[in-house]
Amino acid sequence: MNRWLGSTGERPGRLSVKATVSDGIRVLTVAGDIDFDTCQKLQHALEPSDPLRPCVVVDMRQVTFMDSSGINVLLAAYRTHSTAGGWLRLAGPTGAAKRALELVGLDTVIDCHETLNQALNA
Repeated sequence: MNRWLGSTGERPGRLSVKATVSDGIRVLTVAGDIDFDTCQKLQHALEPSDPLRPCVVVDMRQVTFMDSSGINVLLAAYRTHSTAGGWLRLAGPTGAAKRALELVGLDTVIDCHETLNQALNA
């Protein structure tokens, strides 16, 4: 399963989300800015697709910016997935996204891993 959420003609920094599945775990590869204008795209992609046990890894290696809107979307998704008996993990946050996660302490709530492989196998 591969799909890009967002048009290919978007300007640099705009958000794109690619959804794939690895060993039954949904992986969302996110690229660009997560902010007020783009967070609905991420929120939509994070909606549980497996009602039994939603397990999702968000690959953040290509995220260039994240504001409080992104923090709120990730926190809400974490709660939704946890309540449903699943989990949400983050892989490879760097730069501004990593600083935003650390600033609000979300990196201590949601499992954060340096690599996608670590997040998939945690």
